Amino acid sequence: MILVTTAGKVGTEAVRSLVLREAPVRVLVRDPGKAKALADAGAEVVVGDLDVPASIDEAMAGVTEVVLVSPAVPAQELNVIASAARAGVGHVVKASSKASADSPIARRRGQAEIEAGLAGSGLPYTLLRSNAYMQNVLALAPSIAATSGFGSSAGKGRAGLVDARDVGAVAAEIAASPAAHAGKTYWLTGPELISNYDVAAVLSELLGRSVTYTELSFEENRDAMIRAGVPAPVAEMNAQAFSMTADGDAEWVTDDVATVLGRPARAFRQFAADYATAFS
Repeated sequence: MILVTTAGKVGTEAVRSLVLREAPVRVLVRDPGKAKALADAGAEVVVGDLDVPASIDEAMAGVTEVVLVSPAVPAQELNVIASAARAGVGHVVKASSKASADSPIARRRGQAEIEAGLAGSGLPYTLLRSNAYMQNVLALAPSIAATSGFGSSAGKGRAGLVDARDVGAVAAEIAASPAAHAGKTYWLTGPELISNYDVAAVLSELLGRSVTYTELSFEENRDAMIRAGVPAPVAEMNAQAFSMTADGDAEWVTDDVATVLGRPARAFRQFAADYATAFS
């Protein structure tokens, strides 16, 4: 049995990939209503809370591999790691990012703390450090649909954007056959470096209308996200990450998706075509 913690964008895609492989998969969620589609597809859905170790232990019963993916709150993920160690789990696939203990971004410092806890647990594990997700562009869809424009503090910076569907597929592949991946770190990206100007150009072509991108300051970007309903601490971290992208922080591309899956990573044009209705 493979346990996937939470059903966010990567967790959901990992579960879907495992179901397609006909692998036994269980997903831990707080709200089972949000995982109904996964249950209907054949996944086992269990209710629990990453802040409650007893509920994690219940979900961990009979589990041989874990796909650890969550909003990167150290105490929560360390609870999962401790539970996995108690249960004698054979492998943990940890979804991460460009983690660093001295990063100005709290989320990356949290990831570094979790990774250190995993390394010290004695459990076999694999790290998936992803570049920025293409799905983050979907957060801009309401603005693009309403105004044919969007803004960011990423400036002219380029990123190796990766599709969460590919990250989930990589996590599923490793969880289903972990032996060859123990101790490895994969840096997951799409096949190309693209800027927000490139994003606007692709969307303009696909939608048949001009979509414009505006460069924002850190403060403008942060405040716009807060006005859109993003919690202030998250908006702060996101705007920081975008501003670092402007300085080249996300300008890296690898073939690691293809190495694990045996097929190329999805390009942004394919992602945009698949989700075109969201921007209309």
